[in-house]
Amino acid sequence: FNVCVFQGPVKASIQEQVLPECSLYYNKVQFPSSGGLGLNLALNPFEYYMFYFAISLITQKNSPVTHHFSPSNSAYFVLVDTYLKCFLPTEGSVLPLPSSNPGGAIPSPTPRSPAVPFSSYGMHHTSLLKRHIAHQPSVNADPASQEIWRSETLLQIFVEMWLHHYSLEMYQKMQSPHVKLEVLHYRLSISSKHHGSPAQPSYQALHAYQESFKPTEEHVLVVRLLVKHLHAFSNSLKPEPLSPSAHSHTASPLEEFKRVVIPRFVQEKLYIFLQHCFGHWPLDASFRAVLEMWLSYLQPWRYAPEKPPPSTELLPRSVSEKWAAFVQENLLMYTKLFVGFLNRALRTDLGSPKNALMVFRVAKVFAQPNLAEMILKGEQLFLEPELGIPHRQHRLFMTPTLGGTFFSSWPQTITDASFKVKSHVYSLEGQDFQYKQMFGPEVRNSVLKLAQAICQAQQAAKSMSDHSAETTGPSFFSWFRFTSSEMNGSYTGNDLDEIGQDSIKKTDEYLEKALEYLCQIFKVRNISL
Repeated sequence: FNVCVFQGPVKASIQEQVLPECSLYYNKVQFPSSGGLGLNLALNPFEYYMFYFAISLITQKNSPVTHHFSPSNSAYFVLVDTYLKCFLPTEGSVLPLPSSNPGGAIPSPTPRSPAVPFSSYGMHHTSLLKRHIAHQPSVNADPASQEIWRSETLLQIFVEMWLHHYSLEMYQKMQSPHVKLEVLHYRLSISSKHHGSPAQPSYQALHAYQESFKPTEEHVLVVRLLVKHLHAFSNSLKPEPLSPSAHSHTASPLEEFKRVVIPRFVQEKLYIFLQHCFGHWPLDASFRAVLEMWLSYLQPWRYAPEKPPPSTELLPRSVSEKWAAFVQENLLMYTKLFVGFLNRALRTDLGSPKNALMVFRVAKVFAQPNLAEMILKGEQLFLEPELGIPHRQHRLFMTPTLGGTFFSSWPQTITDASFKVKSHVYSLEGQDFQYKQMFGPEVRNSVLKLAQAICQAQQAAKSMSDHSAETTGPSFFSWFRFTSSEMNGSYTGNDLDEIGQDSIKKTDEYLEKALEYLCQIFKVRNISL
């Protein structure tokens, strides 16, 4: 598999002879023979097929489209869904390899590196030091890798190919101090060109990380399918036995994989992918695809196997406390991305029914009973003072169970929870990150501005509607009608809330409910224009 086929970040890293952090590449990079061109990966047939299958979602985005169709009805979408259900099953186990294979030898498994055993998956991990290709770590097959190697390989390939795209600044945040120093040297060498000192060739490829990356709506829809399935896969984990010793003897590799699949394999890169989309996606209705993918990740309870008890009340179901840990350990997904959406919403025309619908969807999700309280609790844990604790960059290399006497004066549960939230934030944003509280005064002021903009949009729409009704009658509503061409370029998932409404009355209802939800979330009473 030629390395040139990869997207910028992976390609530049390998060409620079720096091994990416993902164990997917260990012991696979082949140096070209004398006179040969380029680097290759040596893959077994399963890996080879899945690499090409996954990357086709990216490389075919510029192919001419002769007709419009719903991405969810495409063969590619159906195949992704089928592979996820087969290799990441929510029930039963992964299908075994065939006992006989007339077409050739059975693909050999891709063993895990001893550096990342299953036993360490559940713990917080700092970014691994990048490894030079000349020192590829050796790996040894074990029973666990034999049982689920296809599951692990499939997920790693999907994540690497679909989410491994980011700017130089974002890339730095995922790397070791050594690589950050390389980037600094690179920038210094560029600036020194004016003084006649040439840039060092070994840093030039880092510039390739800044490549322009514009995911398509189909790409985002496929990532959303992955997110939804991973929630279902993770939520199908069997309840832990009461005895820890029993757990260690009975948990299968697949069950352990379910336990760590999201925090270990997905969270970090999905966060960066979403941040990129929030910051660079056009301010139009096509953002709905990104929005729904984000909201799907924020609500793992929607994909839990247990069914809510039937209720005669129309009130929304409260988010169970069992999800508090997920909310806290994904705090930035809720808070920083909410602020990102807030900034987008303030720059859009809220009189548009599609824009009004997006504001309504976000407000409705965050207004679910008990969710705002969980997020606020997560912020409090992050801001909890580190009394007597050394400077925080040393904190990440300590565990709550191995800490010193400074832990003794705190309740252990609070300490553990606070440690996890801080580790989550600092690992994604770096040690010097200045956290902006979602329930702090600055964001609250932005929410008030949005609330005022909603009121103004409602008044403007009413005024225009009244004036239009007097002069042109129903033709006014054609301004808000969804045409077939618009629908072909917008999110067409099957669980969207009443998409396609073309009346000002519906727009007003979306804005009215959004305003109600925002006031409920942020405890706002009076909105003055």
